[in-house]
Amino acid sequence: MGRGALGSSWWMGWLVAFVAGSASAQPFNFHRDTLSFTNSTVFEYREGYAQARTQASAADKPKRYTRRCFVMSRSVLQFYKFARFEPGRPVLDDRELARRVRAISRLHPWESPLPENQRIVFPGYANLRKLSEARARLLQENLGLGWPVYGRVGNFRMFFRQGDRHYQERTHTVLNQTLARDGFFVAYLSDYPHFRINHSVLVYGRGASRPGSDVEHYTVYDPNHPDGPRDLKWSVSLGVFNFQKDQEFPGGFTNVYQVYGMWLQ
Repeated sequence: MGRGALGSSWWMGWLVAFVAGSASAQPFNFHRDTLSFTNSTVFEYREGYAQARTQASAADKPKRYTRRCFVMSRSVLQFYKFARFEPGRPVLDDRELARRVRAISRLHPWESPLPENQRIVFPGYANLRKLSEARARLLQENLGLGWPVYGRVGNFRMFFRQGDRHYQERTHTVLNQTLARDGFFVAYLSDYPHFRINHSVLVYGRGASRPGSDVEHYTVYDPNHPDGPRDLKWSVSLGVFNFQKDQEFPGGFTNVYQVYGMWLQ
């Protein structure tokens, strides 16, 4: 083999390795990297305030997927870091697919992303959105239980950190630092003691701010709204976070606590 051919082989090998390694670093895409189904709320809401569910809506209670906002926010992060999709291969049977979903859910979400050749493979689907469209019920049954998150150690910060502006300013700094290194920030939103919001979302990017405004915008995956990203805001002058209004939340102030950033957080 000549020197030119050897150099060409080396170059092609390096290029293939580079492309394979870069695949895991592709930018997060809401319509590719999130779950297609919804985290349903226990209550019905009108203008952000809880209402008793009607008899008709109570009839579909066994089908509703509720209390899973923490599970879904965490799972989207885990799939982004630890899964690889291979759409050109045959799909798995239910048993093996469930096993791989559970394997993803057991990996620590605060760990660094796995190299492509060490990731858990999901053949037959192009991405998480496609997988969750086709196999929603299987994912819901294997991503994890909802009730254990109520006892998470990190949740108890809402009792003794509520109203602590300095803590929120530090959280804002950590959020910016996390996004600056292309990381992801799973946020627990709470306005305790009011309980107008008690929710978890995944912050994955910066939003556009108006010139001269002291309000910073962050782009959020909200498990309650799989149709598109939502907006979390930080007011520099007030030192507080605000979350976008929707049917379940009247909008406005919320404390933000990082979760899944480290063990026991």
